Amino acid sequence: MKNENANHFAEGMITITAKGIGYVKVDDSEQEDIEIGQMFLNTALHGDRVRVFLHPEKEGQRQTGEVTEILLRGKMTFIGKIERKGNLVFLVADDRHMYTDIYIPHEKSQDAQNGQKAFVRIIDWTNPKKNPSGEVIKVIGNPGEHETEIEAIILEKGFELGFTPEVLANAESISGIITAEEIAKRRDMRAITTFTIDPFDAKDFDDAISFETLPNGDYEIGVHIADVSHFVTPGTALDKEARLRGTSVYLVDRCIPMLPERLSNDLCSLKPNEDRLAFSAIFTVDKNCVKEGTHVEVKKQWFGKTVIHSDRRFTYEEAQEVLEGKQGGYPEELLALNAIAKNMTKARYQEGAISFEQDEIKIILDENGVPVKIIKKQRKDAHKLVEEFMLLANKKVAEYIAHIGKAEEKLFVYRIHNEPDKERIRTLAVFLKTLGFTLKLDENGGVSTRDLNDILSATEGGPFHNLVHTSALRTMSKAIYSTKNVGHYGLGFEHYTHFTSPIRRYPDVLSHRLLFAHLKQEEIPDSAWHDYEAMLVYATEREIFATDAERASIKWKQVQYMETKVGQEFEATITGVTEWGIYVEEKETRSDGMIRMRDLSDDFYILDEKNYCLIGKNKKKKYALGDVLKVKLTKANVEDRQLDFAVIS
Repeated sequence: MKNENANHFAEGMITITAKGIGYVKVDDSEQEDIEIGQMFLNTALHGDRVRVFLHPEKEGQRQTGEVTEILLRGKMTFIGKIERKGNLVFLVADDRHMYTDIYIPHEKSQDAQNGQKAFVRIIDWTNPKKNPSGEVIKVIGNPGEHETEIEAIILEKGFELGFTPEVLANAESISGIITAEEIAKRRDMRAITTFTIDPFDAKDFDDAISFETLPNGDYEIGVHIADVSHFVTPGTALDKEARLRGTSVYLVDRCIPMLPERLSNDLCSLKPNEDRLAFSAIFTVDKNCVKEGTHVEVKKQWFGKTVIHSDRRFTYEEAQEVLEGKQGGYPEELLALNAIAKNMTKARYQEGAISFEQDEIKIILDENGVPVKIIKKQRKDAHKLVEEFMLLANKKVAEYIAHIGKAEEKLFVYRIHNEPDKERIRTLAVFLKTLGFTLKLDENGGVSTRDLNDILSATEGGPFHNLVHTSALRTMSKAIYSTKNVGHYGLGFEHYTHFTSPIRRYPDVLSHRLLFAHLKQEEIPDSAWHDYEAMLVYATEREIFATDAERASIKWKQVQYMETKVGQEFEATITGVTEWGIYVEEKETRSDGMIRMRDLSDDFYILDEKNYCLIGKNKKKKYALGDVLKVKLTKANVEDRQLDFAVIS
């Protein structure tokens, strides 16, 4: 990196590895990250925004530097284990990015006992030669206990289990009575056949589908979404809390809702056999679109507030039984919707959507939270039917905004997905070549969604399926929320929003507010653009944390389940090779672990980075990405959430 800045300074976000080495990505620069040795971190923590002094360059070596100023702290709270020696109390953080222990003055320790898990906030750290000083916010409990570990995950990611009295009081003060005056303002669809399809354990039904055959034989299909914005209004305690949470969090044993149950499971939930307020997207499609291979064209659309009455609550399993048996509740409607959905799915992929379907698991727990079974989730036609009509509603709402005047002048919430970074695509192409697949790149190093889909389809049902899908996903940009529309690369849509899940996503609430304002042709002040963009940046961050929490809870339960299988043999796929060992994923539970280099005792193995494999120096035995191995589980460390495997010769 050339030191063009006369003062030799740079600014950016710092990432800190488990070894305590920092790397600063300089703002608006494609240069290699600046390396910061631990002695030069000067109290910088993972995720901080920092100012860095650049050391003199050395030919052929990475640019190094030292932190001179912390511009913005990224994180100041940590979960960890208490270490107490007399009146000396420290927290050893679970976060591997935290490279030093936190000193806790005795009077700020809440009498946390040695070995307990606690939630701690750093209150002072200005001297890099001393430990940061902190205070215990909450003593969580003993490590390994179900409630302790779940709460630790929730707090670590910045979420709360319960709601404040003010928020609960706000929720309880809302009337559940739907007045004649309110109904008069809306399109009354209570006489139209309507039902919900959700997981068997769902309590918050935020979408319903209606179906009606018109006199000319065409179909009118309604996608009805809970009218959360009617109940959650700007400036209220409920709205502030929903904005702060950003999303509901789904862990292995519970949901941490964005809204109190009074709303999420009651007033807003589209329960069967009850009148409910909705915000609806209603589409008229041709009667022939149920024929296989027919292009589904929306002939007419309407968006607005409605009142509905759900006739039936289906679980996915119940709806699937109707589709397969062609009898039961509302078979004519479900079969027609399924046929239309299949045609829409086929058209989406032909028009460039990427098929990123992967195996997902469900962990079955006993009454004490102990995992007793891990099964693969099956995505059948009932799941895809609902998904397809939600995609249609999200797409058409965003298109509507784009077509009511100049789109760039209309404030709205977009769900955007940029094209993948070309360097990442080139790396993916090289990796795929080692597995025997050729990914076509254009002259600029980009890739078409169609060519990417061809690769994904080629792996379907094979041993490389999950590996290739995971690798391709890692290549993709992160889908985010923004007021600036750039389209959705993965879905192949020019316009896309999130409109269909306002009970569990705050951006959907914002979409409802803005769509309603545009429908009423209200003027939206220019100052609102900045406020909405700030809310969407934050909502994207909360979504990432929620996903991290979900994965952490799954990982914990996977290791806890596998702890009972130590000594047993499994089939596993190699998902990574490094200088310290081989990463593998067990086939049935999708639990990942490691075969350590020191346990490969039959030869001295050398890492071939270019070809993603380990090769034995003497016997030339090769371990490559995608290889399926017979392995034995040798160790399950629940506390560190790590599995160790050994190759069976």
